[in-house]
Amino acid sequence: MSGSRRSAATPQAGRTVARVLVIESSDGARRQLVEWIEAEPGLEVVADAASGAEAMALLGRVRADIVFVNGPLPRPDAYETTRRIMTDLPRPIVIGTVAASDDGTAFRSLEAGAVACIPDPLRTPGAAAGDWLRTLKAMAEVKVVTRRGRGSDRLRPTQSGRVQMVAIGASTGGPIVLQQILAALPQGFSAPLLVVQHIARGFLPGMAEWLRQTVGLRVQIAAHGMQPLAGHVYLAPDDFELGLATDGSLALCRPDAPGGSCPSVAHLFRSLSDRLGPAVVGVLLTGMGKDGAAELRLMRERGAVTIAQDRASSVVHGMPGEAIALDGATHVLPADRIAAVLTELVCAGPADASWMAPRQEDGPAAA
Repeated sequence: MSGSRRSAATPQAGRTVARVLVIESSDGARRQLVEWIEAEPGLEVVADAASGAEAMALLGRVRADIVFVNGPLPRPDAYETTRRIMTDLPRPIVIGTVAASDDGTAFRSLEAGAVACIPDPLRTPGAAAGDWLRTLKAMAEVKVVTRRGRGSDRLRPTQSGRVQMVAIGASTGGPIVLQQILAALPQGFSAPLLVVQHIARGFLPGMAEWLRQTVGLRVQIAAHGMQPLAGHVYLAPDDFELGLATDGSLALCRPDAPGGSCPSVAHLFRSLSDRLGPAVVGVLLTGMGKDGAAELRLMRERGAVTIAQDRASSVVHGMPGEAIALDGATHVLPADRIAAVLTELVCAGPADASWMAPRQEDGPAAA
């Protein structure tokens, strides 16, 4: 039975508790999710719903810090539910789904304002319950980002400058920012873009297809030995590091040491910096942790232009914030300005990018 509820958990004195609204159409599955969440310190379920419409009604009566939408929903589906919540009662939304069966709803929900997409803890074999619960706690603290409209002032592509390649790293909150950046680049963008996006195993093909349908550039999952082409986007595949070989082709390899993120932003940035020096632009977007922060500074020290997403437009300012604290960012920019700067740097050449004055981010890096 769905509806508002009082948590069975008794939080310890002084402990911050994140209040969760659970949406799951199956009664049995919803009960299991509620039980797991209630047993996790720092989380409590304030309401649960079987549909998006029911959840909207509940949100008008209960105080929820985060909404967890799990599995396929009856109409309105997860995308429409996300859109309505973000329009009327905005708060962080996490989508749980099975990668193999997702029809693109999860990534369209990210477009509508959801902050993260994770494997369905009930329907994904071997899913680690602790991981998704930690994600809920982390995302409950996120301030919902106001999506700013992109301007219509496209920059005119000219003869390519010295930039030969763009390297982009992102984690939590990254897919929608990546989509916005790629969609705003001109089809004549004159450099390849290599991307490491931390995402749950199995979700990358769905993300690649979503990007193909929503951006003007060619998007593909990288394969070993590919020759990178201008205006093409290459996504690092699951469980492989992405870099450049000595002949300029894409190189995939297994990680040197177990543990940590794979693919890693650090490996991508280091590899391109080693091969191209100042002829690469490094971009570090929203995400938890510090993957790629030290390597962004290395790129800058070697003469490359480096960009870190600013705090205000980041879902989580961990990775770019760490890079800024290390003085690794030539430019600190909001998400909706990054595409224009990349176009200036890559298509107009460095001589035409003198208007961009580097600025320092305010405050220390976020965790």
